Amino acid sequence: DPKCISNEVVHPWSQTSDCNMNKHAGALSKRSMNIVVTGGGGYFGYNLGCALAKLGTSVVLLDIQKPIWEIPSGIVFIQADVRDYDALSAACEGADCVFHAAAYGMSGLEQLHKEKIESINVGGTKFIIEVCKQQNIPRLIYTSTVNVVFGGNPIEDGNEETVPYFPLEKHIDHYSKTKSIADQMVLAANGTPVAGADKLRTCVLRPPGIYGPGEQRHLPRVAINIQRGLFRFRFGEPSAQMNWVHVQNLVQAHILAAEALTSERNYIASGQAYYINDGENVNLFEWISPLFEKLGCSQPWIRVPTCLVYIAATTMEYLHLALSPIMEFTPLLTRNEVQNIAVTHTFQIDKARNQLGYYPKKFTFADSVDHFIKTRPENQNHHVFLKIILSLIGSFLSLIFLSFTLQDFSIMHFFKENQH
Repeated sequence: DPKCISNEVVHPWSQTSDCNMNKHAGALSKRSMNIVVTGGGGYFGYNLGCALAKLGTSVVLLDIQKPIWEIPSGIVFIQADVRDYDALSAACEGADCVFHAAAYGMSGLEQLHKEKIESINVGGTKFIIEVCKQQNIPRLIYTSTVNVVFGGNPIEDGNEETVPYFPLEKHIDHYSKTKSIADQMVLAANGTPVAGADKLRTCVLRPPGIYGPGEQRHLPRVAINIQRGLFRFRFGEPSAQMNWVHVQNLVQAHILAAEALTSERNYIASGQAYYINDGENVNLFEWISPLFEKLGCSQPWIRVPTCLVYIAATTMEYLHLALSPIMEFTPLLTRNEVQNIAVTHTFQIDKARNQLGYYPKKFTFADSVDHFIKTRPENQNHHVFLKIILSLIGSFLSLIFLSFTLQDFSIMHFFKENQH
């Protein structure tokens, strides 16, 4: 197992090397495999690449950004954009399997960059499919999301057969909409001929949020906001539940999916979609309680109506659009994130168990929190700057409100008087 440390950031794969992926290799290890992982510079893509290399395959990680972790031997990193067709084609030459995990706009500030989201999530996926056809690549596994079916309506123990795609025009965030389009594109490409007179076999895996040691997207952002005192309230139904997936369980599912697209497995996964999670339903505020404890912060006890939180998230999104020519700031929550926290959306993994042989290993979020606490950089004090920004935003919104309610004392009245 590679044990790598780069820039004082612990190699995430080395923290979970006890997860023996060899037992899942099956038909995968019987072939001379050349594999490309798009989004290989990200947390999941990098861990997937490390697991594949450990099985003895030749791995190319492709991403616009280099991984923050050291790249083990047996893995080649190519810095390229999935929107660059020629670069994609060159990187995939000789490959016999592509894992398409590259995406943009999942959370936070990224969710507000619509043009970039669409060009990467839809345009990049279109290029990937075309490259697979032209380069005679027989297998394509797409990392999708549960958000292709979830749009704010409760889903309890949903499965692949009974839960339809959420209508595209009703998605409130562009990430979910474009991932849904890409999900459908990949499944529609299944069975289409490739250059070598074979067929392209595709499948999609739909995970919820990903966690694990070294995860860079969700946990650090939540931790910072907890330390800033911005998570002192709860919202949503107290019984609202959701799923999470540990990175190594998601890696396992992808390797099994690649195996299930081979003739040895009778192409059982061909054209199929699978929900992938840890097999547990959790309430978010209860699930992240170890983070509050380790940070020495009291857990939120004030309950705020969800409608008010949603209005605040909407306001912050529009405020971001208005201020984007001058400055950018990360909203505390976006509308999509409010929905994900407040509304139950849980999914069964029976299909993945039965067809792929997927059996998630037991992990705890507390272990990821311990790793985060031990390896996080020194805290920087942004409290003063943040309070100034929030104060200005609050004042700005208050003045707008006053201008429409107290005409005699409003800013609009003030400007009118000055004009006269």
